[in-house]
Amino acid sequence: MAIPFIDSVLDIIRGPLDKLIPDKDQQRAFAHELEMTILRSGMGQLEVNKAEASHPSLFVSGWRPFVGWVCGVALFWHFIGFDLLNWVRGLYWPDLLPLPVLGGADTLVTVLLSMLGLGGLRTVEKLKGVDRTSWPRN
Repeated sequence: MAIPFIDSVLDIIRGPLDKLIPDKDQQRAFAHELEMTILRSGMGQLEVNKAEASHPSLFVSGWRPFVGWVCGVALFWHFIGFDLLNWVRGLYWPDLLPLPVLGGADTLVTVLLSMLGLGGLRTVEKLKGVDRTSWPRN
């Protein structure tokens, strides 16, 4: 199978599966049924994602772009904006109170890298020629 997640799950299960089901044909049937169950659950999530993305309300269809923009603005503020604005404040208005330091950069970076990782996987698929036009259509 070419889906890494399914291969990882099956690799974890194969060890105990050899001891629980000694018959090789039954093992293959069980592994096949497990693969199909995982794929069906993924297809169900895909349908939910499609319905969300096509929803006319921005509060339903716009949550993913919103998270991306919030992460981008927060990352800009944390690594560039805060220091730059603090420097300008100290240069021109030294009597003003310093800007408050916002915490949570570790969580921000985790969320942002997760989002960028998903985008990166899509880029790899495009580079390998596995884009949505090459998938079998029903």
